[in-house]
Amino acid sequence: MTNSDAPASESPLSDRPWLSAYAEDVPHEIEPVRDTLVEMLEGAVARFGDHVALEFFGAETTYAELEDEVLRAAMALRKLGVKAGDRVALILPNCPQHVVAFYAALRIGAIVVEHNPLYTARELRHQFEVHEAVVAIVWDKVADIVADFPSDIAPRAIVAVRLPDALPLLKRVALRLPVPAARASREAMTAKPSARGIRSWKTWVKERRLPKKWPAPGLDDTALLQLTSGTTGTPKAAILSHRNLRSNAAQGRAWVPGLKEGEETFYAVLPMFHAYGLTLCLTFAISIGARVVLFPKFDVDMVVAAAKSSPPTFLPGVPPIYDALARATSRKGVDLSTIRFAISGAMSLPVATVARWEEATGGLLVEGYGMTETSPVALGNPIGHTRRPGTVGVPFPSTEIRVVDPEDPASDRAIGEAGELLIRGPQVFGGYWRRPDETAAVMLEGGWLRTGDIVTVSEDGFVTVIDRVKELIITGGFNVSPSEVEQVLIQHPDVADAAVVGLPRPSGGEDVVAAVVVAAGAAFDANALRDFCRSHLTAYKVPRRVVQVDDLPRSQIGKVLRRRVREELLAD
Repeated sequence: MTNSDAPASESPLSDRPWLSAYAEDVPHEIEPVRDTLVEMLEGAVARFGDHVALEFFGAETTYAELEDEVLRAAMALRKLGVKAGDRVALILPNCPQHVVAFYAALRIGAIVVEHNPLYTARELRHQFEVHEAVVAIVWDKVADIVADFPSDIAPRAIVAVRLPDALPLLKRVALRLPVPAARASREAMTAKPSARGIRSWKTWVKERRLPKKWPAPGLDDTALLQLTSGTTGTPKAAILSHRNLRSNAAQGRAWVPGLKEGEETFYAVLPMFHAYGLTLCLTFAISIGARVVLFPKFDVDMVVAAAKSSPPTFLPGVPPIYDALARATSRKGVDLSTIRFAISGAMSLPVATVARWEEATGGLLVEGYGMTETSPVALGNPIGHTRRPGTVGVPFPSTEIRVVDPEDPASDRAIGEAGELLIRGPQVFGGYWRRPDETAAVMLEGGWLRTGDIVTVSEDGFVTVIDRVKELIITGGFNVSPSEVEQVLIQHPDVADAAVVGLPRPSGGEDVVAAVVVAAGAAFDANALRDFCRSHLTAYKVPRRVVQVDDLPRSQIGKVLRRRVREELLAD
């Protein structure tokens, strides 16, 4: 019907029917961005220098202080030999040092690579093989993991961050964070990184400031390599430029016209190593001079305690977070009515959760849609009466969509007909790092990104996700590659074959479930298999259930038919 590089006028969605659903004062297009993330921070400092930028268990950092720390850390990175285009790995929970390190690396033109600090040594090592970072700034609990990497992928320098160093003196207590699987032993937990030649952040950042005249990156320079399982299940790094990330922050600002610059309080309960938490709390919030209250993990009691002194006004989250807090309002007598805006993403949002949240708080809860490759937000429900629970909303300003035949992306579907969602806009990424073939598989001519999601679009432009071409499992807002979990399971001597699928949970998202064929002569022990997975995989990838089956359905060429496995498990 149309070619993939055809003008939007040939698509059934070319007239953008969703524009009439936009909230009042939301523009159809954003102005093309002209400032990088570095300049964005400088602008926030100029306008809100004496305002609080970061709050961490009561410790406050103003925008002026944040800039000072960023410039000192940038100089420290330069002294380690980091130059423009080098990769700097961050393996940190949410904390002030995370924000400082992110902007310090960008200031000298380096490329940030974010990592989950709870990943196992095996998972982190594979990621370092991909991006080859020259410096790693890490949570002290994982410093020895990185130090043990082989010399061909080990960074030149490791800087260890102790979270208590960012706390007020009277609050320097254990934060009770989960411990990475590779650091489970008491000996590893108490090892001192300094004994292995690892630098301490606290002393490392005591440098003079980077000169203001130091060359800054350009809009089209790469700012971030965001690791993703992508549409094929193979871990890779999405290339996101300053223009991509800055555009998405500008789109988010346009989408919420009621925001008051310099007056909002964002709660960063989402991990900033995840694309969703990064954009909402590390770039968007900073762009409007918000106070960002940092939580190293989501904990209802932590949020309740913080709300008493710094009431939140903007809460990005995922459905389980909203469910937990809504219940806390009645159980603990907590008032969260100050939260005017709550935006849910990364997993499907049940209508029941929306109702529970809005009854408890009086504020709006709307769902959005995105992926790492779109920086990450591409669609959202309008902030107002036109929102439609049960859908992922409509395209953001300056964002176009098409719905096509997944087998023939040149053929557009009719309105209301199911097909694969394509997205085009300034937030769409530049490809996968050093993976030209995989980039070509998802990027069509004309700048259209294949999402791998099957959707329908209503006559007025609201999008509903109904299936996925890809077989990734989304659990707790994170992507899990079935093949990765399967490869671990079949290493166990009692497993002859395995298939891993996602099964829906009532609260939204999916559970990782494994179907295994037991080896001849072996006994089936689900708990032992889960323990085995736990020693090789981070917690959210470990199957919630392991089910024994006699055989696995396969195609004529021998490929396991995961869809059939999923259907059979659901039927049972």
